[in-house]
Amino acid sequence: MTQSLKSPAEDFTHVRTWVFDLDNTLYPPSADLFTQVDQRITLWMADFHGIDAIGARALQKHYYQRYGTSLNGLMTEDGVDPHEFMDFVHDIDHSAIYPDHHLGAAIEALPGRKFVLTNGSRKHAERVSARLGIAHLFDDIFDIAAAGFTPKPKPRAYELFLDRYGIDPAASAMFEDLARNLEVPHTLGMRTILVVGDPPAAAESRDAWELDPGRHLAFVDHVTSDLAAFLNELKVH
Repeated sequence: MTQSLKSPAEDFTHVRTWVFDLDNTLYPPSADLFTQVDQRITLWMADFHGIDAIGARALQKHYYQRYGTSLNGLMTEDGVDPHEFMDFVHDIDHSAIYPDHHLGAAIEALPGRKFVLTNGSRKHAERVSARLGIAHLFDDIFDIAAAGFTPKPKPRAYELFLDRYGIDPAASAMFEDLARNLEVPHTLGMRTILVVGDPPAAAESRDAWELDPGRHLAFVDHVTSDLAAFLNELKVH
């Protein structure tokens, strides 16, 4: 289903840069890679702090809410080496991701440049996009390391991304599964699209505020539960 908060026929001909979040945006939440990553973050924190899983879980959520990512909290509070952390938490099974030919065709048909902007690692993004069969469609991947480990939704992450590639935000569109990550892009002038989907069976591992889609927030221009269909419906030529 595609839902637009503005007219479905709204003109996208001005857009020449297409920016996609990775996890739960380019693939559905039902693939549930997040649970694997989430569990490995808990393992890391338990081992690093020498605490049990319950204490590690509580600290993990505290850091996530306060700093935007658990990693940012670990770097700020504990001086953790971010490269080692990212290698560990993204050492997961990607077999739940399958080629998506419809999405690939829809992205390929878009005019202009296409990028992945993720709070994850480049290696993780490369593995996911390769399994989807769409890796060759992107001009580049801008990962958390490229942002100096400053995560979305912090403004600096977007500024670094836009500056690196000389992107005009007024001629760009941003696709995200977390509404809060669209507020800064909207303020900068980007068209914002929230990609929603049915949560996985293990959604109880996430807090309610993480699962709230935020579809009615003022900085969300459009909402879709079918990214390929949404892209195919756009007027872009």
